[in-house]
Amino acid sequence: MLPSQEASKIYHDNYMRNSRAIGVLWAIFTICFAIINVVVFLQPYWIGDSVNTPYAGYFGLFHYCMGEGSSNRELSCRGTFSDLSFMPSGAFKAAFFFVLLSMVLILSCIACMALFFFCNTATVYKTCAWMQLLCAVCLVFGCIIFPAGWDAEVVQDLCGEETGKYTLGNCSVRWAYILAIIGILDALILSFLAFVLGNRQSDFLQDEVKADNKAFPSITPASDAPQPLDYGGRGDEGDGNTICEWEGKKGVVQSKQNFFLLEPAKQKQ
Repeated sequence: MLPSQEASKIYHDNYMRNSRAIGVLWAIFTICFAIINVVVFLQPYWIGDSVNTPYAGYFGLFHYCMGEGSSNRELSCRGTFSDLSFMPSGAFKAAFFFVLLSMVLILSCIACMALFFFCNTATVYKTCAWMQLLCAVCLVFGCIIFPAGWDAEVVQDLCGEETGKYTLGNCSVRWAYILAIIGILDALILSFLAFVLGNRQSDFLQDEVKADNKAFPSITPASDAPQPLDYGGRGDEGDGNTICEWEGKKGVVQSKQNFFLLEPAKQKQ
């Protein structure tokens, strides 16, 4: 094995070992982020009551519960995934749409991981990276638009009259909203890592092709083959060698073809 081939093989083995380890971690954290995204979408604990609110209650993207009865601890809940008519405001509907889109994107990203067995690795990484980046953008829009609906009447009933757009009043931010913000950072980091893995994979393939080209030069054109020699008026005689070389990863094949030129007729004495 040529030194360049041996060095390329060692680099290839080390790269593949490290790449697989990082890729597995990336896939695991992508699945964890997908779980976070689903929980954020389904749980109604984006904002809720505090010690200063008249009764208990909490709000999510499409589902909310309000206290009622003499004890104010009996909760009456409204809103389901299939019935969005009980949403407090249009801002809640817009936030619902963007968070739903982010959830669909990250689940589609997980489904795309099956393409690692059929498609180019760099292409799959970059495709997943774009999907994760779009997922982060959708979560950003969802988290920004959601507070614009705090001026809804049902929210003011719980959080006080001073509650308005981007002003929470007496209520407090709950864990689902915080988890959504953490999910944005998680998606951005995963997207960046996927872009790095995809670009490194592309660069590695290009370096490998260049190394192969250096180790195995291209075939010499037929026009560069040596021509028969002229022996001072006696005609063309002698022999020439035509070397046809085919070089590939599996070895070098060389074939030589010897040919002889017929002697010209003898000159008359």
